[in-house]
Amino acid sequence: MLSRNFFRLLVRGAHQTKSAVSFSYIASRKLHKSVCLQKNPQVELTAVRYPEVKRGNYSELTDRHIKFFESILGKDRTLTDPADVEAYNVDWIKMVRGQSRVVLKPKTTEEVSAILKYCNDETLAVCPQGGNTGLVGGSVPVFDEVIISTSLMNQIISLDELSGVLICQAGCVLEALETYLSEHGFIMPLDLGAKGSCHIGGNVSTNAGGIRLLRYGSLHGSVLGVEAVKANGEVIDCLSSLKKDNTGYHLKHLFIGSEGTLGLVTKVAIHCPPSPKAVNVAFLGLNSFDDVLKTSISARRKLGEVLSSCEMLDHVTLDAVTSNLNLRNPIGEHPFYMLLETSGSNGEHDEAKLNAFLESSMSSGEVLDGTVANEPSRIQYLWQLRERVAEGLVHDGYVFKYDISLPLKEFYTIVPKMAERLAGNKKFLRCCGYGHIGDGNLHLNITSKEFDHDLHNLIEPFVFEWTSKLKGSVSAEHGIGFKKTKFIHYSKSDSSLNMMHDIKKLLDPKGILNPYKVLPK
Repeated sequence: MLSRNFFRLLVRGAHQTKSAVSFSYIASRKLHKSVCLQKNPQVELTAVRYPEVKRGNYSELTDRHIKFFESILGKDRTLTDPADVEAYNVDWIKMVRGQSRVVLKPKTTEEVSAILKYCNDETLAVCPQGGNTGLVGGSVPVFDEVIISTSLMNQIISLDELSGVLICQAGCVLEALETYLSEHGFIMPLDLGAKGSCHIGGNVSTNAGGIRLLRYGSLHGSVLGVEAVKANGEVIDCLSSLKKDNTGYHLKHLFIGSEGTLGLVTKVAIHCPPSPKAVNVAFLGLNSFDDVLKTSISARRKLGEVLSSCEMLDHVTLDAVTSNLNLRNPIGEHPFYMLLETSGSNGEHDEAKLNAFLESSMSSGEVLDGTVANEPSRIQYLWQLRERVAEGLVHDGYVFKYDISLPLKEFYTIVPKMAERLAGNKKFLRCCGYGHIGDGNLHLNITSKEFDHDLHNLIEPFVFEWTSKLKGSVSAEHGIGFKKTKFIHYSKSDSSLNMMHDIKKLLDPKGILNPYKVLPK
């Protein structure tokens, strides 16, 4: 048995100070979109790459339309210069690219209402857009939709320090909310690698999960209310701040996860838990996925109420971060890695539980190596090894990304199966798996130098057929967006899809809100 002092080893040899780590980490997340665009500014148009998708019967944008938008927003918030508009047309992983000619940047719900009413009257399709950090093509136009950016709707309206309920506009950046709340002794119930760029409205619209779902649950539970604008400009006020409100249908749930197809979320009321007084992070090396499963089960049983995150990476995933982003692996080379976080109110109690768990796991041989951190900058450094994976993979070139839920015993089986399937394709560079082992959410990623149709056809629909066969979900937390509309039937019955279509027709009869997304034609 290794001594307890072994587990107190922190990340040594990091070539950055606390401030440097923080700056480079945050800056990298905020700049990831522009970096990707600079690498390949001419992403193939979605209309070209996916010719089977046809433009709907929507009006063409005219100078008359532009003048109306300028009458509401002014010229400075009505972007028409192609150089300004282009960045809003492309998703950050270079997967899809639209052809919009205008970006509108409202500041208030009233402006959103006026814009949508006009677009509905004129049958102009619109694409709501937050931080544009989505991974399924849901946040950029497919053709020439009018882009409505929430980037200037970034006001924090109130924080009730008795209940912990925060009310804010949809365009607030997640990290800005986290910073604000920390000054008042609270945290956001979700945390994402893209928190330096993503908007809370986009998080709600996609029902984003992230690394804290294990502890705090999904946004369907944390979001107490929303304000949203329907396609016809009608404002739906469901901005309740009550934890319990059992009056009629819970309409807020229609907008959580609907990806802007039923209404544009403009305000959010969200319940925020108190900040933990003590946080510990352990980064562990393991020999097999079976050991990962055993360690995950043991962590939930032995750490119980203090376990806030339980993440898994395979060695190919970690290599994308260490090789492409020059981060250092703080422990030896292993086939699998886990990152565990505990957060609670009593540091000594939490530390004792974590050390006892780790000593037990190493004695049994499930964990081979590890390091623990409880100092903020070193905790942050360890989390970079997980949170910057998406950024590291993009450096390979093109990334085929799949976000699926699977039964835990089958959680990793698709990764070696897919690698074997792709082995004969010369364009294939890397196949890896990582994700939230605590809630069964795997992120499967395949990289190549550039998009390749043959490689794409080897991956799809096989990945979805495999997931369906195991009774999993084809989307765990990223949504359906544009990329998965024709695969949603693998996880939803015909009766469910018919009801979704009925709701869409009721709330958006002309179909102007984020067309070509979520629902199959």
